[in-house]
Amino acid sequence: MSIPVKVAIITGGGSGIGKRTALALAAEGYSVAIAGRRVERLQETVAEAGDDGSRILAVPTDVTDHAAIRNLFAKTVEAFGRLDLLFNNAGLGAPGVPMEELTLEQWQTVVDTNLTASFLCTQEAIKIMKNQDPRGGRIINNGSVSAHVPRPNSAPYTATKHAITGLTRSTSLDGRNFDILCGQIDIGNAATDMTARSDSGSLQPHGAVMVEPRMDADNVARAVVYMANLPLDTNVPFITVMANGMPYIGRG
Repeated sequence: MSIPVKVAIITGGGSGIGKRTALALAAEGYSVAIAGRRVERLQETVAEAGDDGSRILAVPTDVTDHAAIRNLFAKTVEAFGRLDLLFNNAGLGAPGVPMEELTLEQWQTVVDTNLTASFLCTQEAIKIMKNQDPRGGRIINNGSVSAHVPRPNSAPYTATKHAITGLTRSTSLDGRNFDILCGQIDIGNAATDMTARSDSGSLQPHGAVMVEPRMDADNVARAVVYMANLPLDTNVPFITVMANGMPYIGRG
């Protein structure tokens, strides 16, 4: 029996870590479905991979729309026949203002994108992974060093990343008997569009603004590929990949 080509879904696959991971997985031989709101960014990722659309499938998706999430998974299975990896990568933050100044809408947008969308994507992945042959697969959640320590004025982002850790643990436990594994990658200061604003410095707990080191997002992609390529009898529950020198280890 021939071994099927592994299939991955990446949310937020048109830019930053999602894009670099899509390209890295495609180079490893995966078929990859990339999801995101901006069609042109998805198409740029496909073009950069030098693909004709047969191995990288661009699916415009608003992950805050449950119907759009269902469509993403349906189109992936229709195109590639199975699902081996879900990378819950899409995420955003709220304006860095004092907590009492945040609006309910700003809070809810972050919760819907970072947490609820990851839960809904996980549900869809489990349904497929339980019933395919060979059975099982792997889910990797994009956490953050914020899942351990917050930045000032980051309550929505930090709260959702702490919640992602709970989702990771529960998914790992609930999927265990079905060969469905779940792990989390906590990332610190990858150089992406999302962190570009920190070029002018980031607010520190003691009130100073400091320019922090950043690392190439390809280093994160390589870590995801490592986790993804492990056999299904082996899991990496948590891994941290961070720019050396950033103020995370130690007192600040």
